[in-house]
Amino acid sequence: MRDSRDAALAGTLTSLAADALALGAHWIYDSGRIAREIAPVNRLLAPPPDSYHKRRAAGDFTHYGDQTFVLLESVAASGGFDPDDFFRRWRALFADYDGYVDGATRGTLGRIEFGEGPATSGANSHDLAGAARIAPLVLALRDDLPALVEAARAQTRMTHNNPKVVDAAGFFARAAHAALHGAAPTDALARAAEADYAAAPVAQWVDAGLALADTDSVTAIATLGQSCAIEGAFPGVVQLIARHGAEPAAALEHNVLSGGDSAARGLLVGLVLGCAAGPDALPEAWIQGLTRARAIRELTAAIP
Repeated sequence: MRDSRDAALAGTLTSLAADALALGAHWIYDSGRIAREIAPVNRLLAPPPDSYHKRRAAGDFTHYGDQTFVLLESVAASGGFDPDDFFRRWRALFADYDGYVDGATRGTLGRIEFGEGPATSGANSHDLAGAARIAPLVLALRDDLPALVEAARAQTRMTHNNPKVVDAAGFFARAAHAALHGAAPTDALARAAEADYAAAPVAQWVDAGLALADTDSVTAIATLGQSCAIEGAFPGVVQLIARHGAEPAAALEHNVLSGGDSAARGLLVGLVLGCAAGPDALPEAWIQGLTRARAIRELTAAIP
């Protein structure tokens, strides 16, 4: 019988590795440059000198991965999702942060300064990244779908209080849950799309990604949109999952080669495909090469 914890752990590790894999080319929109100057992307790479992440080294995370790691710390310490604990840890991360601080984070920090708490602090950002941090919640709440969906939505709302992004978090929580319980990746997407979403045109975005499943991902994502905005990034995630569902490592490599906001896309592609594939989802070197590999193993071990 399939072990849901092993599958959820694989999803968490694959999600985090996907962020680190994207670090070397993150926010480079010229896919030709990535192919010429950075490829092959089958290993963890340091960012180039002109990167937004120039203070980072190979195996480190982007600012998205750093926030996902903080959520992992919070979940391990709390035994589940405690929004106040995550809020406190997230705020402490950015008190003296030496990495890139994006617009959603700046907006959220500004609202916190005006006294807003975790339920109301989020900026009205339409970036997919807010929904992409959810892997630790999938591990902790893997056998309680309603709790998982609510936690995914709440952690997103804390920094990205945009109804479409919040709905996206619920969608990918459902897709990961279906995958770790045995659904094939595209079936997991279909099951997640059956739920009701008040704001996001989820069915439309899923269809857009699936329509390009037979197209190479670099071309498809250029068509759908390489940017952070959820309108293109969401179907981009779907396309990568549908095209490379049986090959998580290939999916993450093609994600990086596609350019743009590959870190946000990768966190979610890695989550769903890692949950579907299980412990052998990725080359072990990608996991062991993470700067925080030991801490991640200790934190995930603390989650029953």
